[in-house]
Amino acid sequence: MASEDKDNPLVLRPVLDRPGTNVLNLGAKPPMEEEDEAREKIRRMAEVSWLNYSELEEFKIIHPGMRQPKVLNAFRELRTNLYKLAEGKENFVLMVTSVAPEGGASFISMNLGAVIALDESKTSIVVDCNVYDPSLHRILPVEPDFGLVDYLENVTLELKDVIYSTGIRRMRMIPAGSRRQPGTEFFTSTRMKRFVTELRTRYRDRYVIVDAPSLGSSADARILAEMCDYVLLVVPSGRVNEAQIAASIEAVGESKLAGVIFNN
Repeated sequence: MASEDKDNPLVLRPVLDRPGTNVLNLGAKPPMEEEDEAREKIRRMAEVSWLNYSELEEFKIIHPGMRQPKVLNAFRELRTNLYKLAEGKENFVLMVTSVAPEGGASFISMNLGAVIALDESKTSIVVDCNVYDPSLHRILPVEPDFGLVDYLENVTLELKDVIYSTGIRRMRMIPAGSRRQPGTEFFTSTRMKRFVTELRTRYRDRYVIVDAPSLGSSADARILAEMCDYVLLVVPSGRVNEAQIAASIEAVGESKLAGVIFNN
């Protein structure tokens, strides 16, 4: 196991060149006119008031000009590696999970969404699937009426009813919703599979980040992984051993593992 990097609070150990990894190449980029049209459409997206510098710092959201540029650059590098892995695809659905509870997966999920949204030609949406202990809704500038659990339970709700602005340009969020004690059948339902498919296909410039519970706390992460293109595994440095990491990688499956992040 590689040693901890003292200078960088986020260390990515990418698994990008594995034998057997399927990387699609669909040819040339879309015409410039289509790209310009997509950028203009993104600029017109309805927003609430932006989070200011102090709020971004309070919520630990990366942004240009932040006091810890190494963290910003680490997320930019992570974004680049993920784009390289998904070369040829219009977008992807990425699940972020941790080896152990409170391992930092929500922090990574939120900031992956933020760093993708820094690109004016792309948008991101972060889905809080940690229904037992949701946290991402705290950064929303409005009180959400509905969330993922509500959508899965109530067939009259549409996708647009659970998508919220975040106060971060080009980034959206779906909160976990009602705090109940749902079983894993929520995530094995046909409605959940359709939900993921619609998120993936509605906008080709949208990258979907799924914030999942830890692999050690429930079966939800394993079920969600099956619906996602890739999985990013967060390792809380100094809190787990190599056997736990190896077991988590095995649970995810190397074919879906995008990389491992050691979170200091």
